[in-house]
Amino acid sequence: MKEYIEYLKKLVVEFTPQVLVALAMLIIGLIIIKLIVKASRKVMDKSGIDITLQKFLGNLIGWGLKIILIIAVISKLGVETTSFAAILAAAGLAVGLALQGSLANFAGGVLIMIFKPIKLGDLVEAQGEIGVVKEIEIFTTKLTGLSNKEIIIPNGTLSNGNIINYSTEGTRRVDLTFGVDYAADIKQTKDVLMSVITSHPKVLKDPAPAVTVSELADSSVNFAVRPWCKTEDYWTVFFDVTESTKIALDKAGIDIPYPHQVNVKK
Repeated sequence: MKEYIEYLKKLVVEFTPQVLVALAMLIIGLIIIKLIVKASRKVMDKSGIDITLQKFLGNLIGWGLKIILIIAVISKLGVETTSFAAILAAAGLAVGLALQGSLANFAGGVLIMIFKPIKLGDLVEAQGEIGVVKEIEIFTTKLTGLSNKEIIIPNGTLSNGNIINYSTEGTRRVDLTFGVDYAADIKQTKDVLMSVITSHPKVLKDPAPAVTVSELADSSVNFAVRPWCKTEDYWTVFFDVTESTKIALDKAGIDIPYPHQVNVKK
């Protein structure tokens, strides 16, 4: 028992300096890492990097430096770090292979935040969905659909696909097509259609609206009606002009062709 106590004393005397130095390294290292992360976030903030990306990159820098610090502390305690590093690398490879999809989404999120093809509040169409951008996260982007449903799109597919941003220019053209009977007077029809769109309070004067004959179809003469409006007024103009056009054509005595069912008496 006496020999065991003496051995413990010897170990304490021998390893106490190393433990104290390692502990000091750990404390000082954590303080320095905290300062580095804080400084990096200030630099990113001045660079105009998205706040979500700032937080993620700050955490990534912090954890990376902490891993390096832990390896250095373990090495200072006299532990062989070669095998430890090999195990860490193997574990990292295994995790990377298992999370290929998540890593692709992370990369896509970083690209979206850096190049900013979309931003919060934009009306966009992507991956067959239309909605207002509600939130851009590291792995997914959330849209609020036109019927107030939440749409979640993985950033990997979003960044690699086509994105139509309706909010970038601030104005949109409303594309409408109306067909009238072949017996209708073309000039009169154009005047009626132009009157409908120019009288709408939300239709812009610049760019100027247009009404043109777009097609001589099988049973109708089709007119392309192209008013412009602010992006937020698109659906108001779309529905109002559609309704007003039917009323105006009826009032002018211009027929809209539609299939008729004829009952033949035997």
